[in-house]
Amino acid sequence: MVEARSVEVQHLGVVPYQTAMKKMKQLQAKRIEDKIDDTLLILEHPEIVTVGPRARNDGIAPPEDYETQAVDRGGGLTWHGPGQLVAYPIFKWNLEGETSVAAIIERIEGWVIAALQACGITGNRDPRMQGVWVDGKKICSIGLSFLRWTSRHGFTINIDTPAGRVEGIAGCGLNQSTTTCINQLGYSLTHEAILSALLNAMDENLLRRPS
Repeated sequence: MVEARSVEVQHLGVVPYQTAMKKMKQLQAKRIEDKIDDTLLILEHPEIVTVGPRARNDGIAPPEDYETQAVDRGGGLTWHGPGQLVAYPIFKWNLEGETSVAAIIERIEGWVIAALQACGITGNRDPRMQGVWVDGKKICSIGLSFLRWTSRHGFTINIDTPAGRVEGIAGCGLNQSTTTCINQLGYSLTHEAILSALLNAMDENLLRRPS
């Protein structure tokens, strides 16, 4: 049996997006050189919409009352703000099965789905877009950037976001209100519960464990 790789988990609280970007780049450079272990950043951002290259290429933008930030991770528009759990895995993806970006995204989706299942919520994949969906609505977005197969950026889980804000963003190929939060769907879920479930499910789904 393969021993799970150790992951340092850092709980950062509320962090401005630009500050987090700088930290991610610094940690990614250290991880590439094996100066640190795989590291998982857990945080929340003040409200901002990040605009990935797919959205820029397709001319998709959020409504004017949203602050925006261009980013170099894959994907389109992603809302960040209160009530959302943000996870940035600064991981070196070279374990068994981590042979392509698609395989890595699928592994993260499976991890989130397993964590939701532990909380009594059925999540699934949807052909419309990568991420995790509940009851036909997208509640988890995934977007990574790689350098030497070491990632930065990551994924978000919308738990109890302000009504109408994430719903006002039309992702690439999606209509407004396709993305929402778990509590708007009628489920009761706390940040503490989903975070605990994620950490507990890491070993089985990612071949990694919190140190």
